[in-house]
Amino acid sequence: MHIALLPLDERPVNTRLPADVAAIAGARLRLPDAGLLPSMRTPGKAGPLGEWLLDQDMDATVVCVETLVHGGLIPSRTSADDTLTVLDRLNVLRRLRLARPGLPISAVSLVTRASDSYHGDEEPAYWPRFGRELHAYGGLLHRAHVADVTGSEAPADGLTGKIPTEVRIDFELRRLRNHVVNLEALRLLAEGVVDPLLITADDTAVHSAGSVEQGWLRHWARALDPAGTLLMYPGADEVGAVLVARALAARHGRPIRISVISGDPNGLDVVAAFENLPTGAGARRQILAAGAQVAEDDQDADVALVLHTPDPGRTDWFGNPPSPDPAAVAATVRAIRESSAPVALADVRHTNGGDPGLVETLRAEGLVDDLVAYGGWNTAGNTIGSVVAAAVATVVGTRENTLDRTAARRLLLHRLTEDYGYQALVRATGPDATAARERLEPILHGFDPDWTIDDVTFPWNRSFEIDFTLARITQ
Repeated sequence: MHIALLPLDERPVNTRLPADVAAIAGARLRLPDAGLLPSMRTPGKAGPLGEWLLDQDMDATVVCVETLVHGGLIPSRTSADDTLTVLDRLNVLRRLRLARPGLPISAVSLVTRASDSYHGDEEPAYWPRFGRELHAYGGLLHRAHVADVTGSEAPADGLTGKIPTEVRIDFELRRLRNHVVNLEALRLLAEGVVDPLLITADDTAVHSAGSVEQGWLRHWARALDPAGTLLMYPGADEVGAVLVARALAARHGRPIRISVISGDPNGLDVVAAFENLPTGAGARRQILAAGAQVAEDDQDADVALVLHTPDPGRTDWFGNPPSPDPAAVAATVRAIRESSAPVALADVRHTNGGDPGLVETLRAEGLVDDLVAYGGWNTAGNTIGSVVAAAVATVVGTRENTLDRTAARRLLLHRLTEDYGYQALVRATGPDATAARERLEPILHGFDPDWTIDDVTFPWNRSFEIDFTLARITQ
């Protein structure tokens, strides 16, 4: 099977990870040339990227709308393109549908984030001065909307005076433009141009600009999509891999059933940091997005998705190291041992890195090699979606006798080395490729001495994420 992917941006999580998922099932992924894709804040070539889509003769196509209409994820927040311009670029999907009536076209569009920080490398230029205030202003507007609907007292506005008018208007106009794009994407779903459509959101909160916009989108989805095919949930960088897995599952044509299990059942109700949906509900939507079905228990599942559920304290490796929690580790290990189905492990106890106590216990007890997939990176949605995608690809490859065991092993080892080894243990050393490789190599060998690390780089020249390749050591 050959799949064309227009990725969210040029980073490995949006290009290499979807390709790795496809490879597990023996499929091949085609990406645009690097010269067409964005380079951090520099937009990709939106027009040529649309033409690239039209030129592909593939079995399925996966489209990230931000790249099609803005040239990438960061440009969707920073570009000055007007609404009519970006909507015209979206029309490429109608042209593609007319040219290829039977082509499976899946799409994802994002609700624009307003990060609760002053970090401005991915945001408009004013974010280092007013970012947290703009985030809080979105929450204030959301609460005011709820008050309008319920007839309750509106919250006091103590924020408008803290944000210059021109800054506030500029940011809200960007949000309005991107909200119109999401509505038009919903129209494409209703017209049958795309199927499925995912609308996801990263770096949000229960009360936030993104959350209230999702409510408005749900209203139109109920009217235009009564079958409920639209899925909205927390996530972003993992969605390309999820939709690649969905293309594999659709081509396969047989049901794939995944259960959701936690050593701490109450943990499924915890809303993880940077999200607005309980973890268990988010996991079920990720399963549906990947083209699988949610099994009631592991007795009826092809794979058990075991969640090492979030710490209610919302601990994060981007800051002070979280404290060990032996009880939480023991509960998750017990859930893995007791599962009747093969286990895919989503390690979402802490944001931005795996739980060393869990990984080291699994390695000591000889349970790592039995995992179908592992993930523990960035947000809960990022981790869960990537784990589900690898699990779906493994089931498809196993059933169709196309399973590439080397590809599956490489992805498992990569995620263990990056999410546990780099994010939780090595990242503090900063973006030094030589130092990172020297520290990560023995961690990798602790899982499998037959592999080595090559080509260490830091996308966007920051320590937040690392890229490397894994190669078998020739004997």
